[in-house]
Amino acid sequence: MNPTQQISNIFRAESRWRALFASLLLSTIGYGLYKGIFDNYMAEVAQMNELDRGITEFFRELPGLLLIVILAICYRASAEKMYKWSMVIMAAGMALQAWIAPEKAAIIMVVFLFSTGEHIQIGMRNTLSLEYSKPGHGGLALGYQNSIMQIGNLIGYAVVIGLFAWMASASLFKPLFWAAAALMAGAMLISFRLTSNSQTDKTKSRFYFRKKFRKYYWLEMFYGARKQVFFTFGPYVLILFYGADAGVISMLFAISAIACFALAPLVGKLIDKIGYKTVMIADTLLLVIVCFFYGFAPHLFSMQTAFVICCVNYILDSVISLASMASNVYVQDISDSPEEMRATISTGISVNHLITVFIALLGGWVWNVLGIETLFVLSAILGLCNSAYAATIRSK
Repeated sequence: MNPTQQISNIFRAESRWRALFASLLLSTIGYGLYKGIFDNYMAEVAQMNELDRGITEFFRELPGLLLIVILAICYRASAEKMYKWSMVIMAAGMALQAWIAPEKAAIIMVVFLFSTGEHIQIGMRNTLSLEYSKPGHGGLALGYQNSIMQIGNLIGYAVVIGLFAWMASASLFKPLFWAAAALMAGAMLISFRLTSNSQTDKTKSRFYFRKKFRKYYWLEMFYGARKQVFFTFGPYVLILFYGADAGVISMLFAISAIACFALAPLVGKLIDKIGYKTVMIADTLLLVIVCFFYGFAPHLFSMQTAFVICCVNYILDSVISLASMASNVYVQDISDSPEEMRATISTGISVNHLITVFIALLGGWVWNVLGIETLFVLSAILGLCNSAYAATIRSK
């Protein structure tokens, strides 16, 4: 059985999963180009330090906090329609990124716009993958979705690696932003093939909070806090502290993408087989080890060895983060309907960002004043809190 047939077997025949996956593939190739150079672009061209990076990340995460308001305004729209709108916003944001001058205020404004589309897409793509999947295959559906996205990211990173190996120059940044914008536009056009198959209950309230999802909301807050440290400051540590250029950073992202592509279906299968609770607990226990070496490697090893160790730990954190799929399967398990699942996952994204927007600002300050070691110790503590709380979940 070929891979396409294998994937087909976990999705409902009448669903538009192929259009969804094709759109995600193109958009993630564009995102790979963008992400592969953006940290270096901020550090080398826009001259943004760790505090500036924290401020930028605050505005990048702010749409996640505002997502609950955005979705409340659009509560009558189906998941497919919201996904299409997210792609329009992302394509516009990427085009503006390619067009604007490298000024801090302009960069922050465009990051906010692109991130608005990105955060809408996160909830919708997870919801659609779960809705399109056959019963009992939710974790595997999310695993394959993650693998498709990792393939796209990998292609984007590979292009950046190749170009910077050929000509390591800041003149490459703008053309790569334009290429990313073109790919986002292509993903947007493919997304228009998604028909409104998901059901939207017009009687639902605009703001969706339910007591039975309380543990999910807390888990999202813990997870959001701990992942924010690595997402924001992980690459910046390598750039500012170890001097990694865009080619090296993209190589690191590419290896992470390969690892996640290979392991995402396995993690999804584990979630279905051994349960989301076990996966959630193991996830953040492993994170403690990763955080320790990321923060203290320079004190234990030579700079060259410490750099290698930090690169390995960044990849491990990317793999560990795959376990975040477990919380979505948990929501599917306790939801009474697909509509409730969709509303809860979207609300969870906003709850997640209640803390990430502050971690982005606080993290830059902690690094600057107390040192990188303190920042990753705090991340490890948050991971332990996440595991302890996940242990209180009662599986069905």
